[in-house]
Amino acid sequence: MTAHAEPVQDTAEHLVEVLKALANPVRLQVLGWLREPDRHFPPEKAIADQHEVGVCVSHLQEKLGLAQSTVSAYMALLQRAGLVKSTRVGKWTHYRRDERRIAQLVDLLGRSI
Repeated sequence: MTAHAEPVQDTAEHLVEVLKALANPVRLQVLGWLREPDRHFPPEKAIADQHEVGVCVSHLQEKLGLAQSTVSAYMALLQRAGLVKSTRVGKWTHYRRDERRIAQLVDLLGRSI
């Protein structure tokens, strides 16, 4: 028995939030790209280390061909779900996967269903 077990309702609500974030094929694709940023985004265009800081939202927008507001909304949803972290570099926001949280969510999903 664990000392800090999560209430079932909180766990279910959190999993629903994560699964909703992953239900969009574009957001799912972005998470895949962020797993290997140098493979999907030219490192020479990066203004910061893509592994440490993340990929600039403008590079995501360019690759996706979507409006900046749409890309920002997608990334904010992924961040609220705990799948990515954001970092500001000057006026630009960079995103990278939160591998620790993703592993926790995979474990939680495995224990919940």
